[in-house]
Amino acid sequence: MIVKSAKRLRGKIRLPGDKSISHRAVMLSALSQGTSRISNFAASADCTSTLNCLSGLGVEFERETDQVTITGRGKRGLMMPSAPLDCGNSGTTMRLLSGVLAGQPFESVLIGDESLSKRPMKRIIVPLTEMGAEIDSIDGHAPLTINGHSNLRSIEYRLPVASAQLKSCILLAGLFADGETTVIETVPTRDHTERMLKGFGVNLRSTELPDGTRISITGDSELSACDVEVPSDVSSAAFFLAAAACLDGSYVEIPNVGLNPTRAGVIDVLRRFGADFEMRDESESGGEPIGTIIVKGGSSLTSSRDNTVKGEIVANLIDEVPILAVFGTQVEGGIEIRDAGELRVKESDRIASVVENLRRMGADVEEFEDGLKVGKSDLAGATIDSFGDHRIAMAFAIAGLFAKGETVIGGAECAAVSFPGFFEVLDSVIEQ
Repeated sequence: MIVKSAKRLRGKIRLPGDKSISHRAVMLSALSQGTSRISNFAASADCTSTLNCLSGLGVEFERETDQVTITGRGKRGLMMPSAPLDCGNSGTTMRLLSGVLAGQPFESVLIGDESLSKRPMKRIIVPLTEMGAEIDSIDGHAPLTINGHSNLRSIEYRLPVASAQLKSCILLAGLFADGETTVIETVPTRDHTERMLKGFGVNLRSTELPDGTRISITGDSELSACDVEVPSDVSSAAFFLAAAACLDGSYVEIPNVGLNPTRAGVIDVLRRFGADFEMRDESESGGEPIGTIIVKGGSSLTSSRDNTVKGEIVANLIDEVPILAVFGTQVEGGIEIRDAGELRVKESDRIASVVENLRRMGADVEEFEDGLKVGKSDLAGATIDSFGDHRIAMAFAIAGLFAKGETVIGGAECAAVSFPGFFEVLDSVIEQ
């Protein structure tokens, strides 16, 4: 894929449905009684992996473009799979589905691609084993062989890492446990699972503690089918928001974007550095806040305060760190991102991937174990490696808009993991 420098971005674009919400919507629909309809379902390879795994468990569904209709089997109605369940590149699929399978009275095997097979799964194996499931792995990595039990033990578990996937895994296993299962998180993470469980009728309680949040779920809860309209993915929007903010004369309108406060940290950070946003048509859909975002280019992008992004907010914008690093090359004073060590175990080592590609483009960048620091830089077109990571491919497509000359992105097709059609949508709003 070749990307050339752009003068500005202008237009109205519709983005894919939120990946995180799409995963959860179809999983909970499968465990419900009745028929659920999910609209604006994410057209991503990851979410297709979730549907394929559910099909392997006997779940029937119909899919037409971005509309999915699922006939629920109830909590106890899943079938033993006849073959390994392939999660593809999707960590969300593997980690959340493990929580469900821990509560099933049969053996199942979860596999993934080469990248997913390198990602840490011990973090879910430990609590699920404590609850009574038996899980075999290869040194804490996939494939995972799960021998579940229909009556798991309830536990109280304090999260050792800030991870919405780990939290969600335990809560889903809690649906099959005796009594009340509790997760305590000291750093807030995205709360889509909690919102959606309530929407499907589950008895879930959240209590604020002096040092975090206590989230409890009861194993006697049953799920009732409901319809879900998935908002557009703010993580996908972030690429266009950053690009338009940096290019003078840009005007981009993005409707129906999810504005969940546990996900919208990227908007707060971009605003902090001077990006000009306007919010319109704010409302709520399925318990999730949504709205239209308008971003205008031409503002002075500068760090008027500390240019370091760190602490609790990082957990809520971990997927947006690559594009924030690219954004930092256009900001007076640059940007420093810390407390992002979780990026080392994503689809690629995203810290190393971002640093290497920024250096190829001539940026002034320093690497840390838990993040990076990049100064304002005049970027030059270069040959970029996506490292098979969708967010790296898309972030450096945006970097190419800022660079002098042509930027060649190797393996750009991996963008389809979360955003099929990304390059076509980007091309539709570029003015050169």
